[in-house]
Amino acid sequence: MPAEFAFWVAEPGRGEIRPALLDEPGAGEVRVRATRSAISRGTETLVFRGGVPVDQYAAMRAPFQEGDLPGPVKYGYLSVGVVEAGPPELLDRTVFCLHPHQTAYVVPVAAVTVVPDGVPAERAVLAGTVETALNGLWDAAPLLGDRVAVVGAGMVGCCVARLLAGIPGTRVTLVDTDPSRATVASALGVGFAAPEEAPDGCDLVVHASATAAGLQCSLNLLAPEGEVVDLSWYGDTRVELSLGGAFHSGRLAIRSSQVGAVAPARRARRSHADRLALALDLLEDPAFDALLTGASPFHELPEVMARLSDGTLPALCHSITYDEGE
Repeated sequence: MPAEFAFWVAEPGRGEIRPALLDEPGAGEVRVRATRSAISRGTETLVFRGGVPVDQYAAMRAPFQEGDLPGPVKYGYLSVGVVEAGPPELLDRTVFCLHPHQTAYVVPVAAVTVVPDGVPAERAVLAGTVETALNGLWDAAPLLGDRVAVVGAGMVGCCVARLLAGIPGTRVTLVDTDPSRATVASALGVGFAAPEEAPDGCDLVVHASATAAGLQCSLNLLAPEGEVVDLSWYGDTRVELSLGGAFHSGRLAIRSSQVGAVAPARRARRSHADRLALALDLLEDPAFDALLTGASPFHELPEVMARLSDGTLPALCHSITYDEGE
């Protein structure tokens, strides 16, 4: 078989492309030829710079990770490709898989989800992010007519905002320090505000900025007895909050949400596979294209990851393309 290649974090701050050896798929397995993958900017850049706390190494393992944190490690989980070997009903089908960046890979059939015909591959890479947003909203349980702020207009925050926009009567404001995100908010059908101009009195705030300032802003926007649902992953960054003022008198609440487990409200009736399939169905909405801000070929991934990590490459969802011979 021709040589395949994968992206590895060789050590914190340095990535490289390495050969990948594949076995022939056995019974119950498929070989997928990657066509697109995407970089989960928050988590993957945290892994790239070595910012995962030691006590979270096991919890942060990706489904098909090789190696161990902080490195060398093969890490990632937003891959779309075409099945080129496996059960007849899957041959030539476009599928999504929680697999690291790799030109081709062999995985169990259960690890791939067929992408609906109405979802192009370049948008399908958002499936894992929409799944995170979906799980967060199962935790948050917004109601008709709620006043909701989403603080942090990154990949997750933007996906949350778009899903919230579909709830009748809900007033949704996307809050971010970057004024250019106003254009994205408009494409998603929600309002936009800088933190100092965001409307307060919110019934619910979803926080996704991964900063202490963003979490503090989220608390400040709540109405009495409101709740912040925090989807951020801070890694080894220390978070300090001021919990004086209205935090106690207003009976405010902060609750975490994490995609590793199905939200308790749906856990008895929805599997991980159900949740991912729903996320892909939701991606038939072309409004999500507003998150797709650039693409680079696979061989440039070490440089791209470094630039995303140090902030010199501004992006929401930056994807990776795979061509023959790469």
